[in-house]
Amino acid sequence: MSKLKVGMVQQTCSTDKQANIDKSIAGIRACVHDGADLVVLQELHGGIYFCQAEEVNMFDWAETLPGDSYRQFAAIAKELNVVLVTSLFEKRAAGIYHNTAVVFEKDGTEAGRYRKMHIPDDPAYYEKFYFTPGDLGFHPISTSVGKLGVLICWDQWYPEAARLMAMAGAEILIYPTAIGYESTDSEDEKTRQRDAWMIAQRAHAVSNGLPIVSVNRVGYEPDWTGVTKGIEFWGTSFVAGPQGEILWQGDQTTEQHQVIEIDRNRTENVRRIWPFFRDRRIDAYSDLIKRYRD
Repeated sequence: MSKLKVGMVQQTCSTDKQANIDKSIAGIRACVHDGADLVVLQELHGGIYFCQAEEVNMFDWAETLPGDSYRQFAAIAKELNVVLVTSLFEKRAAGIYHNTAVVFEKDGTEAGRYRKMHIPDDPAYYEKFYFTPGDLGFHPISTSVGKLGVLICWDQWYPEAARLMAMAGAEILIYPTAIGYESTDSEDEKTRQRDAWMIAQRAHAVSNGLPIVSVNRVGYEPDWTGVTKGIEFWGTSFVAGPQGEILWQGDQTTEQHQVIEIDRNRTENVRRIWPFFRDRRIDAYSDLIKRYRD
């Protein structure tokens, strides 16, 4: 099956977990109605982006897998006969929590999971307080619709992550995301940040000859501590082809669902004319495992 219809659900989130889940499920239904074989949800779609501040009670958003929301998404994948990429806050053990993407097969079984490897710690993005770095490595998840190279948000900035997924046979790179502007940023700075975010991911598409699916949350979420003025998540979910071409791009302010057809045969065709994998100098890259070259 070279042609694959991919659905994306770009949504706002509130402090009502079940309402967020219901909204995601409504988006999944809409995508399947429009022909999607695979649906991708945004990062941490079950709740607010709680990492704006460091507060221990926010760990209550997590669940041991399989938990309640896990079961709801497994059930909808089975009901609708669709492969589903979710993003869950996993409680692995006391004091060990992960930002985890769980992929469900069309029969509702778990096809695999990926734990976020790169964990940021920036103003309003205090993820190191909450998430233990992933320990599952960079391995595509095999499904009935192909090998999915699932990564999460901050992983978007690292070419090594995309390359390792591609080297392991990923057919698509998928990025559930939660990124936005700090409300006091200038308009010029906002434009630079969003452009850089898109350019980085489109570059992964080009250098690996793979399509990219990036699904970001949207809407304003206040900082309940009052330290900052909150985050305006910039939406702009998009799909790019293996030459970095934009196949679809969402807007910056509204909730959307969209289905886009991807032709995976283009990977073979593009890699024949741009043989980056052939020309890699793997004999000269050993210093990449160092933190820095002095």
